[in-house]
Amino acid sequence: MLLSCSSPMIPGDSLTAKAEKAKRWGYDAIALFWPLDDWTPDVRQELLTLERRTGVRPVEFVLQDAVYGHAMSPDPDLRGRCRAMYIEAASVCAEIGAVTEIEYEYGARDPLPLFHPYQQLDGAQETEFIDFYRQALEVVEGSDGQVLLEPINRYECRYLNLTADNLRIIDAVGHPNAGLLPDTFHMSIEEADPADAIRQAGGQVRHVHLGDNNRLLPGHGRLDWESIFGALAEIGFDGAVNLECSTEGDPEQSLPPTAERLRELIAP
Repeated sequence: MLLSCSSPMIPGDSLTAKAEKAKRWGYDAIALFWPLDDWTPDVRQELLTLERRTGVRPVEFVLQDAVYGHAMSPDPDLRGRCRAMYIEAASVCAEIGAVTEIEYEYGARDPLPLFHPYQQLDGAQETEFIDFYRQALEVVEGSDGQVLLEPINRYECRYLNLTADNLRIIDAVGHPNAGLLPDTFHMSIEEADPADAIRQAGGQVRHVHLGDNNRLLPGHGRLDWESIFGALAEIGFDGAVNLECSTEGDPEQSLPPTAERLRELIAP
């Protein structure tokens, strides 16, 4: 497994500076979450040459903007701008062999689904989402890039909260560049047993987001990390595990020891 950290968690005035710091702190890779307004040809070139210059592999690429999470919006303009951003991210991943992710929707739910969790897509919704997923997958077809589904908790997405629901969509598209991106924070809300959900997903697990049940660094909450990494080992997972959580203060103090602890879990 590769040990990765999300770019917003690492201080630095450039992608290169962030990658160099991540390497000093014990990380193999970086996941780039980049504001759409700051995505320029210069930054793209910096990304394309990052591993050669720093030894740190870019394993995930996501563009961020207010339109994020609206790929299935009923507003055609909002939907179109969101999908165009997702497609651009997928094109970058095709070039560098990284993963990106999509969700049916993303954002705080109003009203909160306190008494009606695990809502299911109707036939038309599922068909439309599968059609969009296939469009995104066409961009990475024939490359090492992947477009993955990330199950999101019920408070940020009405649908596809469970690993099993996402696996149904992945099976329906039947594409080699499709797969699952489990996020342990979201799983801590939705899955009765995150480790068992990982085992059930098996080879469809292509990339993992790490955060404890309180979205703090692993080991600072209640999740059973030995069982989670044990399940990843059982399914033969050899991709990247990426921190996507709070640094809990000064990253200079919290991220290096976190890397040491995660390496113990990766190779017990």
